[in-house]
Amino acid sequence: MNPLPPTLPNCHYRVSIKGLVLDETRTKFLVVEEDNGLWELPGGGLDHGETPHECLRREVKEEMGLEVVWIAAQPSFFFSFPSQREPNKWNANVLYEARFPHLNFTPSDECVAVRFVTADEALKLHAFSNVHEFAKLFRAAVCGGALPKQLT
Repeated sequence: MNPLPPTLPNCHYRVSIKGLVLDETRTKFLVVEEDNGLWELPGGGLDHGETPHECLRREVKEEMGLEVVWIAAQPSFFFSFPSQREPNKWNANVLYEARFPHLNFTPSDECVAVRFVTADEALKLHAFSNVHEFAKLFRAAVCGGALPKQLT
C-alpha cells in the first residue's frame, strides 16, 4: 500500500501485526527463519488504511505463501520495543492468535524455515529483539495461567 515515510517523528511507532500460531499443547509458538539467519514471528507491518486482519493475511501470504484460516477477533499481546534497525526509533507488535491450514510454506527471503518453540527456546535463538521480548511475555502468560486454553 503506502510506503513508510523516510523518517518518522520520535513520537511514532512502526506497528507490525504478528500471528500467534500455537502448537496443540499451547506451550509453543511458531517462529519463522529469514534468509539472514534471524528468527521472527510471522506477519509484518501494518499499512495505512489496512485492518489488522487484512495485514496479517497479506503478510503471511507474501512471506509464506499460506492462507490464514482463522484470526482471533481481539489481540492476545501488545508490546513495544526499540528498533534494531533504526536507532532511537520504536516498534510495536500486536499479536493475534491465528491458524494456518498447514505449514507447507513457500520459501521466500522472509521465510526459509519454520518451527515451534517454547519461550525458553526462543530466548536462545538468534532472533530479532521482538521475538525475545515476546518470549518473556509468553513465558509469564503460560506459567501464570493467563494464556486462554482455547480461543474460538
